[in-house]
Amino acid sequence: MDTIASLFSFITTPVSWVIVQFHKVYGALFGDDSGWAWGLSIVSLVVLIRICLIPLFVKQIKSTRNMQVLQPKMKAIQERYKNDKQRQSEEMMKLYKETGTNPLSSCLPILAQSPFFFALYHVLSSIASGKKIGAINQDLLDSARQAHIFGAPLAAKFTDSVDKLNSLDASLLDVRVVTAVMIVLMSASQFFTQRQLMTKNVDLTVKTPYMQQQKMLMYIFPVIFAVMGVNFPVGVLVYWLTTNVWTMGQQMYVINQNPTPGSKAQDAYLQRVLKTVDSRGQVRGRTQRRTVKAIVAKGPDRNDIERKFITGLSKKGLAAQEDGTVQKSETAVIEAEGGAAPKRQQPKRQTKAKRQTAATTGAAKDEPAAGAKTSLQKQDAPQDDKPTSAGKSASGSSRQAKSGQRKGPQRPKHPSKK
Repeated sequence: MDTIASLFSFITTPVSWVIVQFHKVYGALFGDDSGWAWGLSIVSLVVLIRICLIPLFVKQIKSTRNMQVLQPKMKAIQERYKNDKQRQSEEMMKLYKETGTNPLSSCLPILAQSPFFFALYHVLSSIASGKKIGAINQDLLDSARQAHIFGAPLAAKFTDSVDKLNSLDASLLDVRVVTAVMIVLMSASQFFTQRQLMTKNVDLTVKTPYMQQQKMLMYIFPVIFAVMGVNFPVGVLVYWLTTNVWTMGQQMYVINQNPTPGSKAQDAYLQRVLKTVDSRGQVRGRTQRRTVKAIVAKGPDRNDIERKFITGLSKKGLAAQEDGTVQKSETAVIEAEGGAAPKRQQPKRQTKAKRQTAATTGAAKDEPAAGAKTSLQKQDAPQDDKPTSAGKSASGSSRQAKSGQRKGPQRPKHPSKK
């Protein structure tokens, strides 16, 4: 252990120095030998480290989402080149390069924390052994050994013997109760963080083996932390519990403000945006405007939740703009797919029997009208000045004037029909 610690002295010394600086501040408030002064110094160290790791956390989120999107393509590559592992690896690397995705980015925050975790573990182990380390001199060493949190020394472990705990002025019951409670809280916070990620911030339309792996890790990680926690000093448990709570809060913020597209969290977020628009008449804040702008830019590639949001705006008589704002729409009808007006519906085509019936009815209605028109035309026509023949009677002349009869002399009827 000493050989490994000497190799990591470049990080052990800065970690101990930061703890000492925080201890000076909290020691003035709670007392130099108070467990709260040393405990809050460790908590402040965690907060400082996590603030420095925020850029890596953002990169982790982007990498995780890109991996979720690439899962169907990766599965297709595996199926296509299942008998050629080298070609499969080449195609995978090509896909990562084209999309700018790094599979290791999702592990960056954990990997970046590992040196600090190891340094703090060695510092506390040295305090328990009564050895000076880094910026902690003899006076600070004696003060840290006397510091207790709820009756448990910072350097005590769950597996420590009674003799070792007596040397730290602590009882076996107090140490085991405090460490057990902290281990349970540490594992529970890890489980809840992973669970809210899987149930709220995952694209429900993507069903891949990656999702099953994440679900397994949700149950495996808490068990691993519980098993390892019995060998951690109380100070390290304080560190790990604090970083888990920070991760949980950070994850909740991301889920509420920047959810994964297609997830339940995105649906809840866009519903909140709709309520804001309904009450204020506009989109509030840069984050919401950036979200609306991204949805408008997608056009027909929007998912079902985003289409539902656009439809909700149109029902309120509003239309989303390219700059992320909303404006009143005259038509108040926007197609969820591409933002265009809906197509005009075509009339239903009638059957052949209905068309024939309609044609017959129309002809019957038009026939009297046509006859009337012909009669009027013939009545208005000027009379012929030619003399009529002697064989024509007056009744024949009147019949000529009737509609539908031919012009000119009429053939006399047969005597039997008179």
